[in-house]
Amino acid sequence: MEIELLEKEKDSIKIRIKDADMTLISPLVKELLLDKAIDEVKYTSGATYLTEPTLYVKVRTGKPQAALKRAATSLANEVKEGRDKLVKELK
Repeated sequence: MEIELLEKEKDSIKIRIKDADMTLISPLVKELLLDKAIDEVKYTSGATYLTEPTLYVKVRTGKPQAALKRAATSLANEVKEGRDKLVKELK
């Protein structure tokens, strides 16, 4: 997966996500929508094989890149917690 910054404003950011599928994008969008600082989230899948999916995030407060980092960290923690529980149960 590769991420490319397309636009960066004071209260918004737009990135292109290469080689990502909905198993990653959907939880990320859901996590962003739970954040009270978020004003708007738009995910546009590539319409054709020539276009890559894009993610647009606009915040009410704070920085949009910080909101993306919070969402990614939260998801990573959930996955780690789930993995730890699974490993414990399989011993």
